[in-house]
Amino acid sequence: MSDDLCLVQTVDFFPPVVNDPYTFGQIAAANALSDIYAMGAKPKTCLNVMAIPRNLPEDVIREILRGGYDKVYEAGAVIAGGHTILDEEPKYGLSVTGFAHPKRFYRNCGALPGDALILTKPIGTGIMTTVSKAGLLKEEEMAPAIEVMTRLNRTAAEALESCEVHACTDVTGFGLMGHLYEMVSGSGVSARLDVSAIDLMEKALEFARLGVLPEGLYRNRRYCEAFVDAGETELAVCDMLFDPQTSGGLLAAVAQEDAKKCLEAMREKGLDAHLIGRIEEAQGEKLILLR
Repeated sequence: MSDDLCLVQTVDFFPPVVNDPYTFGQIAAANALSDIYAMGAKPKTCLNVMAIPRNLPEDVIREILRGGYDKVYEAGAVIAGGHTILDEEPKYGLSVTGFAHPKRFYRNCGALPGDALILTKPIGTGIMTTVSKAGLLKEEEMAPAIEVMTRLNRTAAEALESCEVHACTDVTGFGLMGHLYEMVSGSGVSARLDVSAIDLMEKALEFARLGVLPEGLYRNRRYCEAFVDAGETELAVCDMLFDPQTSGGLLAAVAQEDAKKCLEAMREKGLDAHLIGRIEEAQGEKLILLR
C-alpha cells in the first residue's frame, strides 16, 4: 500500500472439531488468525464466516461467536461484521485483514541452505480430534490438544521479529510434511529433520500405533510422500508427521546464527518451541529427509 505498509488477507473456516461451542469458536478463530502471524503481520480487522443449520439452538450460535470474539480480542483485533448462511452442518471461521512492513513480510518460500527449522507447537491435533469424536478420549485427555489449538501464534510471531526469518508457514491441514514440502519445493532446497526433536503428543502417538488415523492424513501422504525419505522412522511416528493439524504452530526457517536467540526468546515467553532440523542444498527427488 506504501513503501512501509503492506496489507495481507486470509480466510479459513471449518466444521466443529470439539463438542463445546465456545471452545470451537476459539479454535476456529485462532486457526484463521494464524495465517496472518505466519506472514509476519499483525491482525487488525476480522469478518465472521458462519454456516448454521436451521435447528441449531440460538445459545449454541452465541457461544461459537463469543469464543471467536474473545480470541480476536486477545489478538488485539476487532470483528467488524460478517456473513451467515443456512447449511446442514455448522461451520465457523474468519476472514482476517492484517498489516506488515514490506521488509518484514514472510513468505512460505525463501529458505536458504544452513537455515535452522523451528517448530512452535506439538503435533497430533488431527488424531486427537478424530479420536475424541469417536468417544475414545476422556475430557482431561483431550485438554492438552485443546490448549494447543486455542493458543494464538501471536507470541511465537513476536519472538521471530528479532530474528532473520527467510521463510515461515503455519502447520495446519497439510500436516508438517505437506507444509514443509511446500516450503522446500518453493525455495529450491531440501530439509533434514531430527525426528526425535519433534514434539509429538503422547496420546496421539498411542492411537497412531493402533492405526486410528484421520482421513486427511492419508490425503496428505498421497500429496507429498514421494518426496519424503523416511529412513528408519517408525511408521506411527511418520504417520503423525502427515497428520492434518488444526491451529498448529509456526514453522520457520531462521538464519542459523539466530536460532539459539530465537528459541530462547520463545521459551522466555512460555513456548515449548523446538529446533527440529535444518535446510540443505536440494539433492535429488527426496526433498525431506527424516533421521
